[in-house]
Amino acid sequence: MLKVRAKKALGQHFLRDLGVARQIAESLVFQHNRMPVLEVGPGMGVLTRFLLQNPRIELTAIELDRESVDYLTVNFPQLHLIHGDFLRLDLNILYPEGDFCVIGNYPYNISSQIFFKVLDYKDRIPCCSGMIQKEVAERLSAKPGNRQYGILSVLMQTWYNIEYLFTVHEHVFDPPPKVKSAVVRFTRNKRRRLDCNEQLYKQVVKTAFNQRRKQMRNSLMTLLGKGNPLLETDIFKKRPEQLSVEEFISLTNLIENDNVRTPYIL
Repeated sequence: MLKVRAKKALGQHFLRDLGVARQIAESLVFQHNRMPVLEVGPGMGVLTRFLLQNPRIELTAIELDRESVDYLTVNFPQLHLIHGDFLRLDLNILYPEGDFCVIGNYPYNISSQIFFKVLDYKDRIPCCSGMIQKEVAERLSAKPGNRQYGILSVLMQTWYNIEYLFTVHEHVFDPPPKVKSAVVRFTRNKRRRLDCNEQLYKQVVKTAFNQRRKQMRNSLMTLLGKGNPLLETDIFKKRPEQLSVEEFISLTNLIENDNVRTPYIL
């Protein structure tokens, strides 16, 4: 069968380098002898073939592109394949119980949305790895004080240890993307719950980084009210990129405790 036609609307750039595909397939870390693994966007199956060769993997793949589904059905008849949209998939129905891993050569235009969905299932996904745009990989793994440190960095690092594994150059794709790519791995950290209100924590992080160049006494004023003396404490004089996950947790508790006394938003 002829190869699948890459579709710009779906952000498709098909990996041609089997060596890189093998490295990505080997990037998953398993906690058990055999693990369910969900591959997102298998395309023409360059990664799929190596995942199927691993006896420790119980593989399911989800693919949105009808042409890719037809190709995979013919070339990988043993593959458990779902024709659908990962972002709309109820993973609790697909995996009613137990842990599972996620892997893929992720569409660059929705990679952040994919990782935010992984966060929704963080207590069931011990490992997630795959290839994304290099810039997003650097943002995910950035540490406090780095200009690329932002919302995605904080929220993912709250629950996962993130490793930037290696860079992938443009020439190994068809068609070549205009940017470099990178392979990352998330492994679940030891944090099982936040020592603060999780909903408010997300709101604080997002609100702070919406005006990332401003001190947080300006960006977080909407959460506390203008003139609130708490805004003059030292932590509010910092910019969001200077705060670690632990400091954002402390900041959230300060805001929640103040709102319990004099509610502005809660």
